[in-house]
Amino acid sequence: MPYMQRDALIQASQFQSTAARTPPGLVVQQLSLSYPGNGSALVDINLDIPAGAVTAVIGPSGCGKSTLLRCFNRMNDTIEGCRYSGAIYVGDNNVLAAATDVTALRRRVGMVFQRPNPFAKSIYDNVAYGPRIGGIRRKRDLDEIVERALRDVALWDEVSDRLHTGALRLSLGQQQRLVLARTIAIEPEVLLLDEPASSLDPISTLKIEELIYELKHTYTIIIVTHNMQQAARVSDWTAFMNGGKLVEFDETDRIFTNPVERATEDYITGRYG
Repeated sequence: MPYMQRDALIQASQFQSTAARTPPGLVVQQLSLSYPGNGSALVDINLDIPAGAVTAVIGPSGCGKSTLLRCFNRMNDTIEGCRYSGAIYVGDNNVLAAATDVTALRRRVGMVFQRPNPFAKSIYDNVAYGPRIGGIRRKRDLDEIVERALRDVALWDEVSDRLHTGALRLSLGQQQRLVLARTIAIEPEVLLLDEPASSLDPISTLKIEELIYELKHTYTIIIVTHNMQQAARVSDWTAFMNGGKLVEFDETDRIFTNPVERATEDYITGRYG
């Protein structure tokens, strides 16, 4: 699906205080998606994702979880021949509209992937990268943004004395928190987390989960996870998918204790998946 690309500069005055804003909800209406030669990956998805909460998307491998996540910031556009139908509203804006500025969308809807992917730059330059592209040049402003983002992901105390050393020298868990800091440095409204702790040790996983709990007061968060215990711990709402379709969506406690659909119960209890 074609999309617009342009350089969009954000001035420092446009970086609003995250504490003073209300993150948007997301509404998915009759969303379907297909890849050339592979048929439909998503089929008629309808979903209302609450604002300022954590929504987990669960389901067996290949069910469309990550494909759905990548729809929210149009990452699927990078796949030639990918076709959408339906609509996804982030607040009042249909992000699948042909006129959508995808660069601006990806500032608004940030994404963290399964494996940490810091740039081969210093810790400081990783976090300052987005704001610099957005037009912020004054060192004092950049210093404040970097410190705030690193504090938000509970990394400042660990790296404040070595900000200009290489990011690749950090542990995997620290790298993932750095990537999260890099993402929130440009102050998105929505965070997409695609298996963010799957490659981490238990202690680092716990830190990521604690961060998710803290950040939900500022962002709308959608997390894809294969880990049922993690979904139960960190999310307020849970969507269960299977075969490219949304099977069930409800408050997490209800999904895990009293699901409506037999397929949901079978998956959660480990009968398949």
